[in-house]
Amino acid sequence: MAYAIQWLRSLIFNIMMYVVMAVLAVIYFPYALISPIGALRACHAYAAYVRWSAAWMIGLKTEVRGTPPTDEVLIAAKHQSFLDIIVIFSAIPHGKFIMKRILLFSPILGQYAYRLGCVPVNRGKRGAAIQKMLEDVKKGQQLPGQLVIYSQGTRVAPGVQKPYKVGTAVLYEQLGQDCVPVATNCGVFWPRRGVYRKPGTAVVEFLPRISAGMDKDEFLKELETEVESASDALLDEAGFVRQTKATS
Repeated sequence: MAYAIQWLRSLIFNIMMYVVMAVLAVIYFPYALISPIGALRACHAYAAYVRWSAAWMIGLKTEVRGTPPTDEVLIAAKHQSFLDIIVIFSAIPHGKFIMKRILLFSPILGQYAYRLGCVPVNRGKRGAAIQKMLEDVKKGQQLPGQLVIYSQGTRVAPGVQKPYKVGTAVLYEQLGQDCVPVATNCGVFWPRRGVYRKPGTAVVEFLPRISAGMDKDEFLKELETEVESASDALLDEAGFVRQTKATS
């Protein structure tokens, strides 16, 4: 019975989340057309709403740890669910994301992402995609802010291992900026698919920054070590039980 009630609450929350997205998009649209600041304020308002409503509607609180950057840096984050996008964005003054190009064609999300200065990339075209990403990032540098990239390239469920892509290291080298790693356990409470949202406290943790100037291979190794170890600790804190392979 408790599961059924939480599932119903989650369903109502999910519906309201998209209703409010549409309402805020309409309200802020004239401002967003005039200035990217309008899009930024709309998205910050939406992120604040999601965090607030999740806390009382489904019992899912969110916590930001560490020191969110306010200067121009590269943020290399662990990505487990839509929730970690919301929490990261709400914690930084001007977030811009490296995102899948197909999302630009979303009716609301695409237009606001474009106004924020997000950088679309084509998946599956490694060399060409990285070069195009670098060109687009360079074009967008007139809009200062924090550029967020998901180093594994996609959402990865808790406990699943997936390699870190070289694009993050190339971007780190080309930008010449510090990198702020980010760990999370959001996927424990807000899975990639399905309606159900688990109550608890989802954490996004901004880790100590990695200074600019490292060799890109060493950087990528250090980034993976820091993010994965911190994310594993957050999973343990959330009571996540890892599946173990049976031995013969």
